[in-house]
Amino acid sequence: MNNLTAKDLDVLTHLLTGEEMACKKAKIYANTLTDPALAQEMENVAHAHAQRFAALYTLLGGKA
Repeated sequence: MNNLTAKDLDVLTHLLTGEEMACKKAKIYANTLTDPALAQEMENVAHAHAQRFAALYTLLGGKA
């Protein structure tokens, strides 16, 4: 997508940062939880954030 404005880029950058941080936190939680079901759910949450990060990154013209 070549027609991104400066504001679009700013918003996408902000969203990428948020998704990256949420993914990292979910992975940390998954590694520290002692309940296997909760740990797996946090892994699922981390995966969902990683997928959203990849989709946003693709919008910027990157390769996911």
